[in-house]
Amino acid sequence: MNGISVAGFLAVKEVWRNRGRFLLFGLVIALITVLVLFIAALAEGLANANREYLSKLDAQLVVLGDKSDNLIAASRLGRSRMAAVSRVEGVAAAGAIGFANAVVAEPLPNDASAPPLRISLVGVEPGKPGEPRALAGRQLSTSQATEAILDRGVLLRLNLSVGDTLVLQSTQGTRDEFFSVRVVGVTDAQQYLFQPTVFVPMFTWDRIRPKGEGEFANSELTVNAVAVKVQNPAEAEAMKARLVGEVGNIEVLTIREAYENLPGYSAQQSTLNTQSFFTLLIGVLVIGGFFQIQVLQKVPQIGVLKAIGASNLMVGAAAILQIVLVTAFGVSLGGGLTLLLTLGLPATIPFAFTGSAVVLAIAALLIIGPLGGSVSIRYSVRIEPLKALGLAS
Repeated sequence: MNGISVAGFLAVKEVWRNRGRFLLFGLVIALITVLVLFIAALAEGLANANREYLSKLDAQLVVLGDKSDNLIAASRLGRSRMAAVSRVEGVAAAGAIGFANAVVAEPLPNDASAPPLRISLVGVEPGKPGEPRALAGRQLSTSQATEAILDRGVLLRLNLSVGDTLVLQSTQGTRDEFFSVRVVGVTDAQQYLFQPTVFVPMFTWDRIRPKGEGEFANSELTVNAVAVKVQNPAEAEAMKARLVGEVGNIEVLTIREAYENLPGYSAQQSTLNTQSFFTLLIGVLVIGGFFQIQVLQKVPQIGVLKAIGASNLMVGAAAILQIVLVTAFGVSLGGGLTLLLTLGLPATIPFAFTGSAVVLAIAALLIIGPLGGSVSIRYSVRIEPLKALGLAS
């Protein structure tokens, strides 16, 4: 224990005597920390902007039409197939979901220079899986009501509140038409495909959604997916096979499979994770290089310590404690800088911190310090006192 306390004293003493040098290197580690945390938050924010609505579905399974290749946008389900899904034993509730795009014509965005707001228009069945929970106002009343629940992202961009009227613009054949809906509720962040979301009853969605000339003659309601809530969530995998067997001509996905098959989702996450990996790798090399230079500059001092009886354990412990101290300072400073940076970013930027992602990133950053400095530690404990002092023959 005495050796460890001496090692700690030596580590702190050297850092203090060379505080300018170690401060600069701490700033380098802080910048690496900012970069790692920024990429981690950006990855989580972009993922949320893509999957937010699907990941928060009050359901365990998503049913798509056959030959959709697990893509929601390519799926089409008619009324008969929707009804068949709800009749399967073990299904607690099933709700149809339709996805489309529209433009908010009124009110205009808060930023006068911004273009009209494009939104994801989602049709849901009131009271069934797929309808988000309203945190303010109330839920949708009937499937034909001209009502809407707004995602929080819409409120960030428009000056709206419960009771106001929202005017949506969509293309009907060759004409742009306008539809008014009354805002009855507000939900939390529920983005879909990077766009803020407006939820409307299913038949209202069918009237508003963009249509080609050939679709006006089709009177049957067609949706993209059916959200299925099973009676026993532990049997979700077994329910997938039962639904396919009893209904037929469908594809059944878990919630995770549904959003992981969204266009570009996996490629986007792989790219950002690769960037994080290489940033950590650069951190290892930078920290390793710095402490290796430090050891090379103090070879005579280490030789003197060993000559007067310092053990390899004490020399190695002093090096490790010094690396941990400097790394912890840099990571703490970088975390604070990242927090200040996020406070100044607009709320519309897809930038999100989650507890697990932050803990994982900080843990990785704290580990790369000793990992990067391991070469210098190994070198310092192998220094021969006589050679270090130039007395070896």
